[in-house]
Formats: sequence, structure tokens, C-alpha cells
Amino acid sequence: MMRAVVLSERGLEVVDRPIPSPQKGEVLVRVIKAGLCETDLQLVQGYMGYQGILGHEFVGIAESGRFQGQRVVGEINCACGECETCQQGIPTHCPHRSVLGILNHDGAFAEYVAVPEHNLHLVPESVSTEHAVFVEPLAAAFQILDQISVNQSHTVIVLGDGRLGNLCSQVLAQTGCRLTTVGKHPQKLKLLSDHGIPTAIVSEIEMARQADFVVDCTGSATGFETALKLLKPRGTLVLKTTVAGTQQLSLAPLVIDEITVVGSRCGPFPPAIRALAEQRIDVESLIDATYPLNESLAAFERARTRPTLKLLLDPSK
Repeated sequence: MMRAVVLSERGLEVVDRPIPSPQKGEVLVRVIKAGLCETDLQLVQGYMGYQGILGHEFVGIAESGRFQGQRVVGEINCACGECETCQQGIPTHCPHRSVLGILNHDGAFAEYVAVPEHNLHLVPESVSTEHAVFVEPLAAAFQILDQISVNQSHTVIVLGDGRLGNLCSQVLAQTGCRLTTVGKHPQKLKLLSDHGIPTAIVSEIEMARQADFVVDCTGSATGFETALKLLKPRGTLVLKTTVAGTQQLSLAPLVIDEITVVGSRCGPFPPAIRALAEQRIDVESLIDATYPLNESLAAFERARTRPTLKLLLDPSK
């Protein structure tokens, strides 16, 4: 048996669960650190209707396979590999996929997690375990550059000063674009301004149509409306926000201003791992605290009620 953070009809609990039995093609991974993110908080609020072990940002030790005994991180989409979508090279959208800790697959807020072996990536020795927890969300930030072409001539606004907003800002800054990160928390924005990234408080900025691209990392239903106020006609809105519940939106501005909307989710692990290994991205300043797995409920409450960036869980404690 193992300890695990489970979401069920009873709510969120830390309980004993059987150690997972890897299915064909899977590897059992002993989790050594995991990260709590906004998606986990939304799942607790009912997003996706998920029930099971939470957690999808993790570092662990592979118990078997080609990486046996070594530190690994894992992509979260578990695709069938056989359908037309997979054969077209977009397994993250496999209609038969499960998603670690999000959709029909137990996650990594536990002592062990079973992961398809082809989803695993080796963690370089130069990357600490705590920093490697950020590979999955950092990959999501790099996904933006796979979807849109950004250069020095573009004005870009990132909405949101939380974990993902910070990482997206750091990645976009490397393109040389005219970047501003807009948020509500001066102490969070200072982490970016210390790296030379211009920042602004949302209540103080001019709501003028000034941006070629706006990236919504607010985690709030209001982010979409704010983004539209900041986009130039024929601008592009990159949506990173997932919110539990139904949103009521006026779509007329999209038509009138010919706005392009790009949904952006999971991204490529290799550039994220390289960026951490080359120390091109600062993640150390994002870590607020590490909680033993048995104190996970306190970590969730802190993330829900206080301005935090990244909280880590340690299943060994």
C-alpha cells in the first residue's frame, strides 16, 4: 500500500491506496517530488469531473525500463498510439487518451505512479529535483512558441503573475519581443522585474488596444474579457486558462476585430529540460514551500486562500 491524495465524492483526502500495477508499456515511478498547480485547484472545484489520485507535475525514480534507477519526469498525456490522430503526430489530442491526475488515470500525488515508458524523460544531473518539478509547466510555456511566431517587432502582454504567467513571461522574453507582464501582486511581479521584464499592476494600466499578442494566464474567467481590451484588431489571444464551470462570453468582438484565439495546453519537454539545464529560466524563486504528502490538504488550502507561487509535495515524508 501507499499514501495518496485522492479526490472523490467525499472531497479531498490523504488515504492509503494499492501501489499501481503497471499496464503493458508502463513503468512504475517512485515519486520524490511533485508540484501543486492551478489545474489541481480547478479539479477540486469540479473541473473535468475527475475522481482519483491528483497530481501531474512530478519527478521520480524509474523502477524499471531504460531509465531504471534514474530520475525522470513524465509527459501527462497517455495516448493510444494507434488512432488516426496519433498517427498524424498529435498524440496530446488522442481521443482515447488518459491524462495523469486529470482524466481517467491516477496521478503523482502519491508514493508511486504508473507512466507509459515513452512518456518519460531523463533529468540531467545539472538539474536539481526541485527544479525538475517545473519541466511540465515550463513545457506548457514553450508550447506558445510552437503555436505562434513571436519576434522583436511584436508587442506581447502576459496576463497573470502566478506560476504559469511567470514561466510564460520568461520564455517569451527570450524572443526579444516588447513584453509586459500584468498582474495583481507586486511581490510576484517583482520576481520578473528583477530579471529585466517590464511589469504592471492590472488596475493601473491603460485598457488600450496595444498588443499583437495577449497570453491569458490569469486562471480567472475575467482574463478573456481583459485580453480583448488590450488586443489590437487582428491580434492573437493565447488562452492558457482553464476554469471550472460555464463562462458567458460576448463573442462579437472576436468577429468585429478579427481576433485569432489559440488554445494552448501541454508542450514539448526537451526545450524545457534544456532551458533548466542551461539555467536560462529561474524557477528557484517560485518555490514557496515543500509539504510532506500527509500535509497535502494544508498545501491545497494555502494555495487556495493565499497568494502563492509553487508549493511542492514530498511523498517520502
